[in-house]
Amino acid sequence: MLGFLPAPLIGLIAAMLLVLNSFFWVPILLLLAVFRLMLPFKMARLRLDPLLVRIAEAWIVCNNGWMALTQKATWDVQGIAGLDPCGWYLVNCNHQTWADILVLQHLLTHRIPLLKFFLKQQLLWVPVMGLAWWALDFPFMRRHSEEVLKAHPELRGKDQEATRLACEKFSLIPTSVVNFCEGTRFTPSKHQLQQSPYRHLLRPKAGGIALALNVMGDKFRAILDVTIVYPDGAPDFWQFLSGGMRRVRVRIQTLPVPRHLACGDYANDPAVREAFQQWMQQIWHDKDAQIETLLNTGP
Repeated sequence: MLGFLPAPLIGLIAAMLLVLNSFFWVPILLLLAVFRLMLPFKMARLRLDPLLVRIAEAWIVCNNGWMALTQKATWDVQGIAGLDPCGWYLVNCNHQTWADILVLQHLLTHRIPLLKFFLKQQLLWVPVMGLAWWALDFPFMRRHSEEVLKAHPELRGKDQEATRLACEKFSLIPTSVVNFCEGTRFTPSKHQLQQSPYRHLLRPKAGGIALALNVMGDKFRAILDVTIVYPDGAPDFWQFLSGGMRRVRVRIQTLPVPRHLACGDYANDPAVREAFQQWMQQIWHDKDAQIETLLNTGP
C-alpha cells in the first residue's frame, strides 16, 4: 500500500510501527509473566500460559498489519491446509535471515499453536524482545563450540538440560516448537567453512530436534518441514522493513513423528544417534533439491 514511497521511508515507518507494537504488548506480557513467577504452581501456569499466548498472537497479528501496509511481496505458499491450531507440532525450517521468523509467524499463526524458538543466549539481552522471549519460555541456548566443549566437557549437557526444561513446559498447553537445525543463518562464507555437502544449506544439527522428540514425542501431532526460498535473494532485516522482499516461496510438508527414534537415547546410544543423523540428512537432501527447484521456477 505504501509501495510508492522511497524504500528508506518505508523502512522507517515499518520500524516505528514494529517498535510501537512491541512497546504496547510486551509490558502486558511481562506483567502476566511476573505474576506467573509469583505463583509457581501447575494450575496457575495452566491458567496464565494461554493468556500469554493470546497476547503474543495479538502482537503477531499487529505485525501482520504493518507488513500488509509496507510490503508488496508476492507470496507462493503450499502446504498450510489442514493444520490444527489445537495440536502440538515440531517445526523444522532452513534459516537464511531474520525475516524467516516473521514469514513463519505470518503464515502459521492461528493455523497451529504459537511458535516457540530455540534462541542463542545472547538474544536474551535484545532490548524489550529479550524479556518478551523470556516471558514466553523460549529456551536460550549457549551453543558452545566443539573446542570449548572439549576443554570443558561439563558444559556439554547444559543446552540439553535447558531444552528439556523448556519442552516440559511446552507440554502443558498446545505449542509449536521451532528448530532451525542449521544452528545459524546460512551465508556463503559459513557454507564454505563447513564444506557443506548441500548446495543451499548448512549441515544440520540433530541434537536439539532429537531432545525435543525425546521429551515430547508423544505430544507432537506431526513434524512440519518448512522450506523458505527468496528467489531474489534473502533480505536482511532492514531490507525486509524497507519492502525489499519481492518474492517468497514457502513449502510445508507434514511428516510423521519417527516414534522409533523419539524413544531412543540420542545422547548415549551411538546406534540411535547414527539413525537420527541419517534421518535428518535425508530430510536435508530432499530440502536442498526442493530449494534448487524453487529457485529455478519462473515467476
